[in-house]
Formats: sequence, C-alpha cells, structure tokens
Amino acid sequence: MIHIKTLGHLKESGYKSKAIKDELRDNLIDKLKKKENIFKGIVGYEDTVIPEIERAILSRHNMNLLGLRGQAKTRIARQMIELLDEYIPVVENSDLNDDPLKPLSTFAKQKIEELGDLTPITWLHRSERYVEKLATPDVSVADLIGDVDPIKAANLKLSYADERVIHYGIIPRSNRCIFVINELPDLQARIQVALFNILQEGDIQIRGFKLRIALDIEFIFTANPEDYTNRGSIVTPLKDRIGSQILTHYPKSIELSKQITAQEARLTSHQKENISVGNLLATLIERVAFEARESEFVDSKSGVSARLTISAYENLVSTAERRMLINNETKTFARVSDLMGIIPAVNGKIELVYEGEQEGAAIVAQNLVGKAIRNEFLEHFPDPSKLKKKKEPSPYQPIINWFGEGNSIDLMLLETEKSYKNALETIPGLNDLAASYFPKVNKQDKLIAMEFILFALAEHSLIGKNQLERGTQFKDILGSMFNEKDFFGESQN
Repeated sequence: MIHIKTLGHLKESGYKSKAIKDELRDNLIDKLKKKENIFKGIVGYEDTVIPEIERAILSRHNMNLLGLRGQAKTRIARQMIELLDEYIPVVENSDLNDDPLKPLSTFAKQKIEELGDLTPITWLHRSERYVEKLATPDVSVADLIGDVDPIKAANLKLSYADERVIHYGIIPRSNRCIFVINELPDLQARIQVALFNILQEGDIQIRGFKLRIALDIEFIFTANPEDYTNRGSIVTPLKDRIGSQILTHYPKSIELSKQITAQEARLTSHQKENISVGNLLATLIERVAFEARESEFVDSKSGVSARLTISAYENLVSTAERRMLINNETKTFARVSDLMGIIPAVNGKIELVYEGEQEGAAIVAQNLVGKAIRNEFLEHFPDPSKLKKKKEPSPYQPIINWFGEGNSIDLMLLETEKSYKNALETIPGLNDLAASYFPKVNKQDKLIAMEFILFALAEHSLIGKNQLERGTQFKDILGSMFNEKDFFGESQN
C-alpha cells in the first residue's frame, strides 16, 4: 500500500487505523500461531522472561523490564519493533506522526480541512517507530512533554494563546511508536509525575493549554533494582500505572552463558580463522562470571554483566593472537596461561564492596580466575581433599613427586607451541592423567588439559606456582609458599 500518496486513495483502499498496542497484539498472535521465533538472539529467557513479555503484549500493557546490568533489557525492547506493521500512513510533515484517518495535531487537522482527500500522506517504516531515551538527572519536562516556544511565536507572529506556539517534546513526537526510557529511576521524581497522565489517560498538558491529545504509544521502561536504594526510585503512583513489571535474570547455566558469549563476541574473520578456543577455556571464561556473582568481594546488588564474559573472551583471543604475531606463527590456540589477558576485562566489569576495594580490583580479578580453575577442575577430576581424607591412591601423586624432587617448569606467555608442548610433556604422568579424563580431545585440547591440571593442582595447594615477569613457574609447594603474590591470587600456603 505504500504507493498510496493521498488521503482519498487511502480511504478507497479500505485501510483501517489500529492502535499500536492492538498492532503489537495482532502481530504477536500471528507469530505465535506460526511458531516463529520473535526475540532472536535472546538466550535463556525462553521459559521465563519471554512468556511474560508475550503475556504483557497480549494484555496491551506498558511494561517495565527490571533487572541487573547486562541482562538484555534494552535489546529485548529494540526487538519489539519486529511486532509492528511494516509501514503505517502518516500525514506528510506532521510532528506527531498523525494518522490521516484520526489526526491529532492542529497542523494535521488544518491540512485535512484545507485539502480534504488531496491531503498528502507518507509511509513510516517500523524501523523509524522506535524511540529511546536514557533517563538522566538533567532531563526536563520540556524535553519529554514539550513547552511554549517564544522564538516560534515571534517568527510566526502568534499569540501565546495559539496552540501553534507549542514545541512538542520527545514523547508526543513518538506518537504511534514504541518509546523506551532506560534507567527510569534516574529520572527526578517530579519528572516521573509528568508521566502519570500519559500512561493512565493517554493525554498531555503543556503550560496550561487545554489540550487533550490522545497519544498512541507503547511505553517500555528499564530499571536496575540497585537504583531503588542508591540513585533514585520509581515513584509508587508511576509503578502503579505500568501494566506489567517483568524480572530479568542472568543465564542459569554455564552452557547458556557460553552461547551468549559466542554469539556476542566481536572477533575479526582473521581471529576466527586462525585462533581456536577450546571448550575448556570457553567454560572457564563463563565460570569467572559465575564466581564473581557469588564472591564476597563483589557487590551482588550491582550484578555482574554478561558483558564481562564477552569482553573477557575477546581479550583471551587477543592474548593468543599477540603471541602468534610476535612468534610469526600463522595459527595458534588459547592456553590457560592466556587467562592473564582477561584481567583488564574483569576489572572494569565488577563493583566491589569495601573489603574488595581493600584487596584491589586486580587481586580480586585474579582470585576469581583462580577459583574458576579450582572449581572447574572438580567437574572433571577427583577432589584431592576427599582422596586424602579417604586415604585413597591419588592420580596426582607422580606429578607432585616430580616437583617434590626439586624439578620445575616455566610456562612463558610468548612461548612457541613447540616449546610449550615440550615443557608440558617433560612432567611424568601429566600426559597420561589428561588422556584419562579427556580421552576424546585433539592434540591441542590435550595440551590445554595438561596445563589446566598444573594450574588446578596449584590452586588446590598441591604444587607451587610463582608469577614470573613474563609467565608462570610451577615448582614444589615449599619453594613458593613464601612468595607475597601468586599469579592468580594469594600465594599458596
């Protein structure tokens, strides 16, 4: 129908106007019947958040997405435009996206009265019907709703009693659109009050003008629970006017988290082709975030964003790539020691409590990596402490004994693949142990498993581990117990 250019032709076509909430509802119904995936790329919400959003749309509700940082709230809101009709007609040059069959603004009404069926119309694509505003303390009522424009009044020689002196704010200009306010609690309370009528009655008031503009908007708000106590709050009458409040959450399993990271990590084609990341390392990246969410040093109210693992994954690949470039290699794979490269990504993504600030962000990040290695080790290998209590033979004893005889190895960050392999294979029993618990992996993944065993045994205080200037040294536990700091945390004692 986008070939239709006048109001008269629009009427002849049989076009019927539809409120945006009905539009969303009808298109959702159609997609549900066809079993189409509505929110593409949203992982882990299939049985929780997405059904609640669909119920809210079917109920024609405005909604508030409430959750901690990095839980895809804004991404969900942006994808809702896929539930809009592809095109809608609007009166040409109207500020309020006026429906030609149901005009709101004075401009559109006068234009239709003047030109009748010859009134020109244009078509608005659904991609242009999404408006997003970040709530900040400096946002004013004039920004959102509108105000009298004295310059406009002077230029057009209008009386201040004339509606045409009004400059409409971002909300009226979003008529027939999805309008999103991110971080709603950051809006000052008096600004939130200005939204009451819009949400409940669908009208606006500007500087005493007797306006009743029945705006047609789907409101979506996002908020972080932390804001309720730290930066601001959503005033109770406003919460009461929002039809549905939907709680978001972090991935409930490491596998779901890995899917999100793999989907969102921004890697170049060169990185994808030449640098491989084994399943074990991908799992360790996710486990760091899970450990952070449980850490006593990290503020749980602030949350640990999914962006942590995405950035960490990108840093892990870049750490391996840097070594590959320096060694003039054409291909490489990420190693456990490359996890040192993710520390900057972790540092900036966690909010620390007082005790964490005392430790320092870098030390907390290193400890989180160490805990991830320690706990992931227990998913694959026998718990060394339980073996000791039961006085059962330990599969780790040949490795421990070798270091106990005074032997040590240095795994340097820029070590070539050949010297890396030779160093690991020097340790008796290490290859056999890795092969026993990772029997079906390729050569690269077996080397990673061997290195992983060394780091994990150090985390369980069975061998020593010292940080070198450009790598890590593994030795007898007694040889490193007096070092002040270890590579992934405090020295082993």
